Amino acid sequence: MEKITVEGFVVNETPYKESSKIINVLTKEYGVIGIMAKGAKSVKSKLRVGTSKLDYSYFDISYKKDKLSTLIDVKVIDNFKNIKFDLEKTTYMYYLIDLVSQIIKNESNSEIFNIVLSAVKKIDKGFNPEIITNIVEIKLLNYLGVMPILNCCSICGSKNNIITLSSNSGGLICSNCRTNEFIVNINTIKIIRMLYYVDINKITKLDISDVVIKEINNFLIEYYEQYTGLYIKNKKFLDYIR
Repeated sequence: MEKITVEGFVVNETPYKESSKIINVLTKEYGVIGIMAKGAKSVKSKLRVGTSKLDYSYFDISYKKDKLSTLIDVKVIDNFKNIKFDLEKTTYMYYLIDLVSQIIKNESNSEIFNIVLSAVKKIDKGFNPEIITNIVEIKLLNYLGVMPILNCCSICGSKNNIITLSSNSGGLICSNCRTNEFIVNINTIKIIRMLYYVDINKITKLDISDVVIKEINNFLIEYYEQYTGLYIKNKKFLDYIR
């Protein structure tokens, strides 16, 4: 048994006996790991603070690979108060954490972890949670190996006369290849490219029209359904919020 400190988000918590609980933590170092938090439900327990769902903390644990680890101590890094007191923001955070957990699972990927951490921080600071979530969704498609074609026509490869995008075609479509696809706003094509390349940490302003947000969001919902095979429990409620 190895004593280590991990950084991560509490993905979910399950009651265990009267005063304890088992938490699954999305960590920067080990992917998602299960941790037994003995006595954490007790009001007087030092493990109570920092072990609730969505808490972002340092966890001192007795680590057991592929088994249930044991929590020794916890130190809160950020509790994201601005998110937790807002139902819409909380729903987006649930979705992002669950989405990344599905992708990382038992493997470490600090790049993906840092993407979702940057996104949560921006949402907590008041940035539009839908746009920030779309940025994460676009970036994660690259890690899933199903990135849409956003630099040319997905059918013929031409970079000229790009007029729309389609999940069925896997990306952008030019005027010569379009059949009956809905033509999106010209800014939608420009913005979706920008969102893929943007560094979330460096975002200072997001000024995107509702029409463009809706078109990008609709494309990503359809694309994820067609190409990823991921099942996110909170997605239905998130779609309702959207």
